[in-house]
Amino acid sequence: MGNVLEELEKLSVAERLQLVEDLWDGIARSNVDMPVPQWQKDELERRKQNYLKNPESVQSWNTAKREILRPR
Repeated sequence: MGNVLEELEKLSVAERLQLVEDLWDGIARSNVDMPVPQWQKDELERRKQNYLKNPESVQSWNTAKREILRPR
């Protein structure tokens, strides 16, 4: 594996980013069930309960997206 990493380091940043994207796409296509850790399930449940108690505390996707993309 060390030789592979050395060879990858020779690639340009753009080439390495493309490789990462290609690897990620390949993982997504593999349809392998990835186990979800209990802490993530617990966090999702906590957020769901918070939403159910305070539905006005959330933003719409459009509002959140606008906030994220706002120039700084």
